[in-house]
Amino acid sequence: MMNEASLGYPYDPRRPASLKWSTWYFTVLKLAVGLLLVLLIALLWLLQRSEIEEQRSTLIADVLWLEQSLRFHLEGNSDQLQQLALDLTRERRPAETFDLRARHILRNSPELRQVLWLDASGRALHGMPTQTLPRTGNVATGENPVARSIELTRLGKPIYSDAFRTIEAAQFEVYVPIFDDGQYLGTLIGVYSLNGLLKHQVPWWFAEKYQVRVVDGNGSLLASKSRIDASPTTLSHPVVLEPPGYGIVLQVTAYRGADNLPQTLIATLIVLLSAAVFWSLWAVRGLIQRRLSAEQALRSEYAFRKAMEDSLMVGMRARDLDGRVTYVNPAFLHMVGFAAEELIGKEPPMPYWAPEEMDRTLLLHNSVLAGNAPNEGFEIRLMRKDGSRFDALIYEAPLIDADGRQKGWMGSIIDVTARKHAEELARQQQEKLQVTARLVTMGEMASTLAHELNQPLAAITSYNTGCINKLESGRYDPGQLREALGKLAIQAQRAGHIIRRVHDFVRRREPKLVACDLAEVVDDSIGFIEGAAKNRGVRIVREIQGMRPELIADPVMLEQVLLNLMRNGIEAMSETPTERRRLTVKLAQVDDQMEVRVVDQGTGIPPEVGDKLFTPLFSTKADGMGMGLNICRSIIELHHGRLWVEANPAGGTVFAFTLPVERR
Repeated sequence: MMNEASLGYPYDPRRPASLKWSTWYFTVLKLAVGLLLVLLIALLWLLQRSEIEEQRSTLIADVLWLEQSLRFHLEGNSDQLQQLALDLTRERRPAETFDLRARHILRNSPELRQVLWLDASGRALHGMPTQTLPRTGNVATGENPVARSIELTRLGKPIYSDAFRTIEAAQFEVYVPIFDDGQYLGTLIGVYSLNGLLKHQVPWWFAEKYQVRVVDGNGSLLASKSRIDASPTTLSHPVVLEPPGYGIVLQVTAYRGADNLPQTLIATLIVLLSAAVFWSLWAVRGLIQRRLSAEQALRSEYAFRKAMEDSLMVGMRARDLDGRVTYVNPAFLHMVGFAAEELIGKEPPMPYWAPEEMDRTLLLHNSVLAGNAPNEGFEIRLMRKDGSRFDALIYEAPLIDADGRQKGWMGSIIDVTARKHAEELARQQQEKLQVTARLVTMGEMASTLAHELNQPLAAITSYNTGCINKLESGRYDPGQLREALGKLAIQAQRAGHIIRRVHDFVRRREPKLVACDLAEVVDDSIGFIEGAAKNRGVRIVREIQGMRPELIADPVMLEQVLLNLMRNGIEAMSETPTERRRLTVKLAQVDDQMEVRVVDQGTGIPPEVGDKLFTPLFSTKADGMGMGLNICRSIIELHHGRLWVEANPAGGTVFAFTLPVERR
């Protein structure tokens, strides 16, 4: 049985002493083992640091030895060239002496690629193996490094040049002056290859241990000698290579040596032993406290889950793979009005399924169990226990257990009845507002419509009076009466068409999307407002392309948009000179959309007002309601189009909207 401690209650001083002691004992053991492990790791780290320092000291000593060896070798070659320069002033056959001695020097010093003998003017007299100068001057800059070095040798001492690159390798030169009784006679030049210097002067055992590199003052690599099968470490030591100088640095990096197998083995065994001790302690501790921990975790998890369930406003319902209800939360129970015991274990059909929606609900139920639940969720009508209906939005997701296997489906149910009711009220309000706007438009155009109706009614009266007079006189031609009555019928149809068009425009009805020609909508709208435009001295111009696809739209709503936009354009030109009062209605296809542009030449719209034009209750007119353009935008967006305003480059304003062309 579970006691209070196992259920996760606060600390009780009456807990068994053995349990308190075991907790303290295992804590001390873990601390001791942990401290031992830290000390062993610290010891291994110190040993490694000592080994690295010893390796660094060895590296520095080897680098200094190599640098000294290279310096001695270069100075020895320089001494041989100085001796050759002295012999050239004493021998009777200096050319033969040069060839013999230069060949000997090149054979004994393979890093020397060339030995040259220049006269006092810098012209090559002899050379081994060739007489070609190693490099020439830069004509563009006027620099001649060879001439500059020769000038320095006139001081009487050998001079080294800076390192330079050739196609083959990086090189440097040594210049040895030739003097006879204080008179400068010429210069001997020895050309060194840096790669050859490293190749022949770095011992094999040195190259086995280190990577040797020569870099210039900018850190660019000039020459190197390294093993292909080894990788360098970060342990490196640079030393300036004197001679030749000029910032040339000899950089030696130690290779990664073979791991210290005994040390690595000992460290591994220590870590494994410590891990085994920790695991043993943890296992023993687990045997003692496993039940307490499990009960505490279970209680905490249950409390957390219960609090979460009680706070949720979303209904949660779980079903197994066969469709039986396995879990419901309080929010779902409150939503449907049933108790948990009335639903748990229940198989379809469920008591909260509405009878009129039974077939569709069962189809969705089977689709979810088959794994075809839509990611965006689905709406369905459900029934409460009292018989009332409500609309629910349901999201289904797989229910996965701790082993990663699916054991059912978890559904999130949201009551959207209030939301749908609010959307319906908003739609009705929008429809009423649209009807009101159309009535306002007709009210403003009442005088124009009265004038249009007056013409056919006057004609009807005239034809009727004429017919009566003919009949009363007794002298009439039936053909004339038939013609007059035909004309009277035409005028009656014209008046009826005007009245029917006004009735269709202002009556309240549901949006009716039908196939329509946008040009006919434009013509009907112009027919409505053309009389009012003439009264204000405005000329309406149509610009409509020939071939037009049909749209799926509500013609009356589009007429309302066009009438509003044209009426705004006409009113905006009240201060425009009469000859410029022109309202242009353009209709064209742009890609897969039809575009309508209503262009006026009025005073235009200030930029600070343009951002507020489509805001509800904002109007630039003193007696305006501020809803016309907002309604227009709503109608266009209902048709999945876009309405905007822009400035007319010729002066005035352009209202434009686009409607998508739906291919059928």
